[in-house]
Amino acid sequence: MGSTMSEKILAAKAGVASCQPGDMLECQVDLALSHDATVRVLKPFRDMGGEKVWDRERIVMLIDHWVPAMSEAIAKNHQIIREFAVKQEIKHYYDITAGVGHQVLADYGHARPGMLIIGTDSHTCTSGAFGAFAAGVGTTDMAAVYLEGRIWLRVPETIRIDLVGQPQPWIMSKDIALFLLGRFGTEYARYKAIEFGGEYIQGLSIDSRMTLCNMGVEMGCKAAMIEPDQILAEFLKNRTRDPLNGIFPDPDAQYAEKHQIDVTNLRPQVALPHNPGNAVDITKAEGISIQQVFLGSCTNGRLEDLQVAAKILKGKKVAANTRLIITPASRSTYLAAIQQGYIQTLVEAGALVTNPCCGACFGGFGGLLAPGEKCLATSNRNFRGRMGSPEAEVYLGSPAIAAATALNGKITNPEGYLC
Repeated sequence: MGSTMSEKILAAKAGVASCQPGDMLECQVDLALSHDATVRVLKPFRDMGGEKVWDRERIVMLIDHWVPAMSEAIAKNHQIIREFAVKQEIKHYYDITAGVGHQVLADYGHARPGMLIIGTDSHTCTSGAFGAFAAGVGTTDMAAVYLEGRIWLRVPETIRIDLVGQPQPWIMSKDIALFLLGRFGTEYARYKAIEFGGEYIQGLSIDSRMTLCNMGVEMGCKAAMIEPDQILAEFLKNRTRDPLNGIFPDPDAQYAEKHQIDVTNLRPQVALPHNPGNAVDITKAEGISIQQVFLGSCTNGRLEDLQVAAKILKGKKVAANTRLIITPASRSTYLAAIQQGYIQTLVEAGALVTNPCCGACFGGFGGLLAPGEKCLATSNRNFRGRMGSPEAEVYLGSPAIAAATALNGKITNPEGYLC
């Protein structure tokens, strides 16, 4: 009986020949990602007797959520993280200018095929786009990883989703992610792994693959993965000198469920408040008045997202009563968007461009909503109160929908803008 990608990676990291769903394995971690939550990792780390981290070169530590600090308390937390990083001589420490952790891993080639990546963020599964088993954990688990570089994991069942066909040019991978959430719900893949495959995936950019894997956790998954290929090899070519050890599922791998979904005729999707699983065809949301559009986050703050928005908004103006806030996912993304002229186009259209961070997405700062306001966001979650007032409403959509909506001040189908 063959094995899935997850089973192969976890077996390799546990040093066993094979494993089955439900097995408990003690696995060697290849990379640990920790952000602002590092301050909550340190106490259990020290309570466990921790003095030195297990490997200063296998930890990527950064500050990306409350950036820059907007209170003395947050500034103190940042200070604690910086002092710990210096004391431990963390090789891959990124301060407030780098951007969102998941994008930073991509920018600098930290995430690679066959790796086991553990992070203090639920969207660590984004790195599954690189053929890695990447999963979010709590701060106590991360403290143990800091100490020994190992973690106990239960081998998940795997769901295989093959996406076939070619969608229309105004359809983005965010539409497909929302469609899957609308079809299967937010509990469907609880503590399961998802393997994405099919002809649609084969031609997909790395930016789009990251979006798809990022949204996997909204379906409840432990990890979401895509097989490595030549597109990935080209992406990583100038980002890392480490070997790319691709791991692939066996032809006779056993899956909990298998689905084949044709995306050829898919319509743009919007998730209605207050759950990402409330995804519907855009025709059921068109015309809803929007006071704020947010284009950013670890889901859709990448270069191709800014490119699409700039294409739609070039030479036009954001609607008078609508705010457009744009947050590039990382400094590298920001610089590339400047070089390509996207930032100038967006600013001239009336957008406010912020520093790369998580701010508005998780309701930390920099774009909170007042009671009664409605926001169309490219984020991954639209829970009540996530972006400010619990009396506000957040709708989720693709960057194409976001740009068209900002232009018209109401939820708008991007079809006429990206033919």
